[in-house]
Amino acid sequence: MRFASGHDPHVLPPDLPVPEDDGACDHLLGELVPAVSLTATTGAPVALQGLAATRAVLFVYPRTGRPGVAPLVGWDAVPGARGCTPQSCGFRDRSAELRDLGADIAGLSAQPAEEQAEFAAREKLSFPILSDEELRLADALGLPTFDIAGMRLYRRVTLVLEAGRIRKVFYPVFPPDRNAEEVAAWLREQEEDA
Repeated sequence: MRFASGHDPHVLPPDLPVPEDDGACDHLLGELVPAVSLTATTGAPVALQGLAATRAVLFVYPRTGRPGVAPLVGWDAVPGARGCTPQSCGFRDRSAELRDLGADIAGLSAQPAEEQAEFAAREKLSFPILSDEELRLADALGLPTFDIAGMRLYRRVTLVLEAGRIRKVFYPVFPPDRNAEEVAAWLREQEEDA
């Protein structure tokens, strides 16, 4: 893996390739949330079924970057790969609004828990980030992944979980920095229609 310096993961380049809907998440709507527990940045394991018992937003992303460390070679050319930090910060900035709409929040990637803990502390995230290094949720639900630099990573997808099932799927997610706003708008719409 070759890295360069001077990188700011908060900034999205203007020429990012837009991911297309390849149908990889078409099967998810209405699926039961599997009995998978994952290590969280809170220090305790999180059972996804417990998270989904009421209402929760689970945003799944490839991997976060670090200031001063360039992304993997070819990262910006992979549609939908870039933007994990802006997406996470968007959920941080809208966390009170989403909680007012009755939703807990959690992020998930295949990164090791130590990297995620550093990221959560640096960005002051008030919700857990789950580590799924073995991609157990991908295997259980058939979530889309991609390979780069010898790693298998998640494609970006956001799920609204409710009463133990997947109630809404946002895929592809683009631009990632507006995902939390899009989720909040959908949740508000649900309340208005109720």
